[in-house]
Amino acid sequence: MHIVIMGCGRVGSALALSMEDLGHSVAVVDQDPNAFRRLGTGFAGRRVTGTGFDRDTLIDAGIQGAGAFAAVSSGDNSNILAARVARETFGVENVVARIYDPRRAEIYQRLGIPTVATVRWTADQMLRRLLPAGADEHWRDPSGTVILAEVNMNASWVGHRVSRLEDAAGVRIAALTRLGHAMLPNNETVLQEGDLAHVALLASELPKVEEIFAKGPGH
Repeated sequence: MHIVIMGCGRVGSALALSMEDLGHSVAVVDQDPNAFRRLGTGFAGRRVTGTGFDRDTLIDAGIQGAGAFAAVSSGDNSNILAARVARETFGVENVVARIYDPRRAEIYQRLGIPTVATVRWTADQMLRRLLPAGADEHWRDPSGTVILAEVNMNASWVGHRVSRLEDAAGVRIAALTRLGHAMLPNNETVLQEGDLAHVALLASELPKVEEIFAKGPGH
């Protein structure tokens, strides 16, 4: 897939290098040609100097053949405008914009522009770690039957296998975040201090699952 990224700051450059490592072709757009230094000499994609909502600049970046577009510059207005041009003018299927103002993010989500509200996301993640309790829903299927949620675990689960917690709660732990990195657990994986459990479960079972995770084994 060809991916166009507007903004070559820390997020944009890291995203571009990650996408290239995954085998995608990448073009990065930035008004400041010096910003491309963050990509390093090994980056094989296109470096396009210009504004990410300018039609000719986007064409130079290969937007007409792009399957995805990310607007991650430092300006909310620029990101939203660029995302709308990519979606509405060039018909790019996968578009996302980074937004600093969470109030704007909610508005553009309703307009069909997926957004990442940086301040709100960071605050929510900090809150989850300062006051861990209950569950934080990540995803819900269209029927509302199945959800994926981060569920807080009692510290007494540390040292037990993932399979024991799954059996006790009747759920599937789809992933763990450990020391900042995601991993897929298996039946032999042992829970460690600080693990965050991302759990697939029936929505109707959430209260019961929260209670079992909170009580710990043997209760």
